[in-house]
Amino acid sequence: MDQRAITQDESGPFSFHQPRLQWSDFKRNADGMVPVIVQEEGSKDVLMLAYMNEEAFLKTVETGLMTYWSRSRNELWTKGLTSGHRQEVVSLIADCDYDTILATVHQIGGIACHTGAHSCFHNPIVSADGLDQKSVDQENL
Repeated sequence: MDQRAITQDESGPFSFHQPRLQWSDFKRNADGMVPVIVQEEGSKDVLMLAYMNEEAFLKTVETGLMTYWSRSRNELWTKGLTSGHRQEVVSLIADCDYDTILATVHQIGGIACHTGAHSCFHNPIVSADGLDQKSVDQENL
């Protein structure tokens, strides 16, 4: 498995300022962005999926706070600036194709989802036991 850490060097401590990969190393989608899967360090819960453009990537590496590009608001978005539920970077790792980032974070305040849930992934579709009948409240999304 060829996972390359963006900010973790095997021989030394975490460094925000000397990433092992640069933005130009990534294969970006048609909008010039890279999807980011966000995982909580302790629980290993998948918290959310967001997108980064170059500006968001550079700000994340510079500050150590997860920063994304909001496709709906068309602006830079540092998670938690208004809610207080920020995400502190533990590590950033590129997948084998360099087209997705896995961000491991300290989720401050325990809430990652805009609905107030711990994780954005809380609407079951199917399980080994069969179809879960939980309804989805589309008005609160």
